[in-house]
Amino acid sequence: MIKAENIEKSYGNLKVLKGARLYSDKPEVISIVGPSGAGKTTFLQILGTLSKPDSGSVIINGIDPFSLSANELSKFRNREIGFVFQFHHLLPEFTALENVMIPRLIGNPDSKKAAKDAASLLEEMGLEGRMSHKPSELSGGEQQRVAIARALINSPSIVFADEPSGNLDSRTKNEIHNLFLKLRDTHNITVIIVTHDRDLARMSDRIIEMKDGEIQL
Repeated sequence: MIKAENIEKSYGNLKVLKGARLYSDKPEVISIVGPSGAGKTTFLQILGTLSKPDSGSVIINGIDPFSLSANELSKFRNREIGFVFQFHHLLPEFTALENVMIPRLIGNPDSKKAAKDAASLLEEMGLEGRMSHKPSELSGGEQQRVAIARALINSPSIVFADEPSGNLDSRTKNEIHNLFLKLRDTHNITVIIVTHDRDLARMSDRIIEMKDGEIQL
């Protein structure tokens, strides 16, 4: 599904990644852990094609995304990759259902099918009674479940999550991480999570430790 080798990235004179690598060829939940400044988020952004490495390679489902044109890369990212962030990034003027539908409607005008699939995902998230609510009417955990449903609407092969439970209480954190494990099986996806919470990381199938821009073996 994903193969990243010898990833290097610098910002000015600061070398953030120093040959980082990751390989996954099956549905699994991977947690990337390490101290602040280790390069975790930068690595995640490169794996998710949001940032380009200075050197090294990323292959996702047999495709080098950084060889694509900007337009092709946008289409590839929308089709193959889902994102979940700490702060949800839900659009406040839209309902939960509409927020989930938005990635599907990019280049696909079938709003009825998008609404049906979005409703199905929200039901899977346990939000069948909250679909018409706007983000301000939802709890933090509910907002994150909407964000997860949105990440899944185009049936990606990989979901990247950056501190997805960082703002949640302990009980809700566990629920969100258990949900990722469930989605691994029901949606046949790989989930790659950056987290500072080592207790929650231990729930994953695999933990990758980063330090000073490198993967610790």
